[in-house]
Amino acid sequence: MSTLPTPSFDARKHSQHLIELIQLKIKEKDGWLSFAEFMQLALYAPGMGYYSAGSQKFGDIKKGGGDFVTAPEISPLFAQTVANQIAQILLVTHGNILELGAGTGKLASDILLTLAQLNSLPAKYFILEVSDHLRQVQLETLQKKLPLDLMQHVEWLDILPPSFKGVVVGNEVLDAIPVHIVHATADSLRERGVVTDGEKFAWQDKVLSEPSLLSVVTALNLPEGYITEVCPAASGLIASLANMLKKGAILMIDYGFSAREYYHLQRNQGTVMCHYQHYAHTDPLINIGLQDITAHVDFTSIAHAGVNNGLVLSGFCSQAQFLMNCGILEILSQVSPLDMASYAPLAAATQKLLSPAEMGDLFKVIALSKNVDEPLIGFISGDKSHTL
Repeated sequence: MSTLPTPSFDARKHSQHLIELIQLKIKEKDGWLSFAEFMQLALYAPGMGYYSAGSQKFGDIKKGGGDFVTAPEISPLFAQTVANQIAQILLVTHGNILELGAGTGKLASDILLTLAQLNSLPAKYFILEVSDHLRQVQLETLQKKLPLDLMQHVEWLDILPPSFKGVVVGNEVLDAIPVHIVHATADSLRERGVVTDGEKFAWQDKVLSEPSLLSVVTALNLPEGYITEVCPAASGLIASLANMLKKGAILMIDYGFSAREYYHLQRNQGTVMCHYQHYAHTDPLINIGLQDITAHVDFTSIAHAGVNNGLVLSGFCSQAQFLMNCGILEILSQVSPLDMASYAPLAAATQKLLSPAEMGDLFKVIALSKNVDEPLIGFISGDKSHTL
């Protein structure tokens, strides 16, 4: 970890306030806090957590900055392509769009601009955002990029609506939902938690006893010594969305695997990753509140949560396959290769979005639908639903 950039004085001061809050929570919980609770505080504690405070999280592909770069920040091509899938669902449902955790607002703005060109605008583009800071960032982005008539379609929500028709979109949302870390030992299943160690934090396992969590982990049949994550909260979110959705589809785009890959024998140290100023590392117990903490998504559990709550699995494939099915190469071809100033950055962005060595294979797209009969264009070729 010595290669990580050193936080500034102000950043360390900010971090210290959150450290003290977490230390207090650990004390209140008899000296042990589950990693899920720790991750929740580190990311979302009001005014102090990584996503709740004011630092720049999302980097710009040209300008740098932030801690990581998401697909919408790489190029408008991503949103323009996803918009083709959204337009198909809107045509069938005559509904609206609900984006979960809208980041900087760039995906929303580019989707709305594309749908306007396609003459497929919904009445409303709802954004459910838990971070007041990111709401403000989204507002500024949208006001800068959208004309007033498109801006009037956007509305922020504090909670899920009781019923919804249309398209729910979540780009890199599931990976930021707090996970439980579990450890299979010779004599028991244990949950990994966080304790105080002087001024720092340390790991400590305890016997896993919570019935619903124990049931999930037992079913995984983990070998001795195996460390991994489970995320009941992600399944809970899908259940809530299923209950809300009356007609339409949920599109989730994230990095992860099917269960058989996620819990592969060789992936025996789990998938928790941290991102700090474009450095990726595996220690969530440092830079508290200053770094992103994520875990890869178990798409099998997401599919099961949807189907068990009345949804239909309408597709699952790599991001590359989805974007190609939705016409990314056709959109790129509209720009002449002779216009190098325009074409070169778009071609480079396409490579990053599609390449197996970049985002193309690791990132997946899953669609769960209700009362939508026609096949979704994003999965017409290369659907891997059978692997879940």
